[in-house]
Amino acid sequence: MTAPVYVVLGAGPGLGLSTARRFAEAGHRAVLLGQSAESAQPLAEQLVAEGFEAEVDGVDLLDEADVRRAVGAVVERHGRVDVLHFNPSAWRERTVLELTVAELLEDVTFGVGALLPALQAAAPAMPTGARVLVTGSQAADTPWSGAPTLGIQKAAVRNLVTSIDATMKERGVRAVAMQVNGMLKKEGPLGPDAVSAALFAAATRPDEGWTAHVSYDG
Repeated sequence: MTAPVYVVLGAGPGLGLSTARRFAEAGHRAVLLGQSAESAQPLAEQLVAEGFEAEVDGVDLLDEADVRRAVGAVVERHGRVDVLHFNPSAWRERTVLELTVAELLEDVTFGVGALLPALQAAAPAMPTGARVLVTGSQAADTPWSGAPTLGIQKAAVRNLVTSIDATMKERGVRAVAMQVNGMLKKEGPLGPDAVSAALFAAATRPDEGWTAHVSYDG
C-alpha cells in the first residue's frame, strides 16, 4: 500500500519543517512546497537524514496555474494527498493610510486564494479520512494596525475553511484551521515543535464531534 502523503504549501525552516517532521514520524511521505525548490531542498535533506521520506518543489503562490501544477505533480507521482497543509502568510508593514488595493489583494491571494487551486488539484486524489489543515493566527481576531493584511488573510482563510469543510465532508474529507493564539517563538509552548504537535492533533481527530476551527493557546 502506498504511504500516506503530507503536502505543505509555504514550507519553511520553522513551523513548516517541524509539522512535516511530525507527519513523517506518523508514516507520511512529506512533500515540501517552498518559494523555490532550491530554498526547500535543505529541509527535505534534513528529513531524509533523519530517516524519513521527503521531497520538494518550488511554487509561486501568486500564480494559480503554478499552484495547480505543483500540487498536480504530487498527485501524478503518488496518486494521493492525505494531508494538504496550507501554511503561508504574507507580512507587509503598511498602515491603512499607505496600503494600496493592489497590495491588499496580492497578500490575500498569497495567504488565502492560493488554497483554492491547491485544494482543487488535490481533491480528486484525497481519500476518505484525508484532511485539509490551515495554520491560523490570533491576528484574525486581534490584527495589528501596522500590518493589517495579515489579520485580513487569517480571518478570510478561517472563513474559507468553514466552506471547505462543509463541502468536503460529503467525501469523507475534513478541514480545520488551527488558530495559534500567541507569537511564534523558537522554543517552548509556542515553538515550532509544540505548535506542530498541536497541528497534528487537530488534523488527526476523529470525524465524530469534528469542528472546523481549533484554538491553540500554547
